Amino acid sequence: MSAVIADPGADVAPIPPGKKRLIVIAAAALALVLVLGGGAVVWLKQRAAHAAAAAAASEDEATPEHASLPRIDPKNAPIYLPLDPFVVNLADKESDRYAQIGITLELDNGISADQIKAYMPAIRNAVLMVLANKSSRDLMNREGKEQLGQEIMREAVRPMGIEVASPEPISVAPAEVGASAATDAASPKPKAPAKRHSAQRNPIQRVHFSSFIVQ
Repeated sequence: MSAVIADPGADVAPIPPGKKRLIVIAAAALALVLVLGGGAVVWLKQRAAHAAAAAAASEDEATPEHASLPRIDPKNAPIYLPLDPFVVNLADKESDRYAQIGITLELDNGISADQIKAYMPAIRNAVLMVLANKSSRDLMNREGKEQLGQEIMREAVRPMGIEVASPEPISVAPAEVGASAATDAASPKPKAPAKRHSAQRNPIQRVHFSSFIVQ
């Protein structure tokens, strides 16, 4: 008995051209929907990320810590030059007192820092002379420390040939002001003309005290 081999394509009916066109259109439409859906998901994620970043930035700007911080220009950032601590005997006559003071100079630029380093022995000597003329009473209050800072700014640059105006007195207690006014009224004296100093730029902008011990 011989086997009968069936024709594979005998029972498969051919697809009409119209249905083929519909299948192709449906597949293309499905692919387009998938592409658009994926793009929409990506766009939504990016939009959410940008919104979160903007909200975080607005919160940082609204907080007092960030709002109070000044914006610093990196090109004009201050230069700090710390000096070795000073230990000096004070000018007290009643007892032996000494001070241990740490000083940091705030400078206008890096060139000034190099110049001050070149004159450092003479600058330290000038600062020591200022400290040695102070008593413990002069350095106990805030006004005395601010006065000391101004005097250091003036004397520290003299070895470099820079002359700046003498610092103004910080403040005087009201009782001392009243007593001084009464004395001046009782015996008025002609005021001496103010000394004129050459207008030179001081490379030291401020004097900061990193430590201040008086014993």
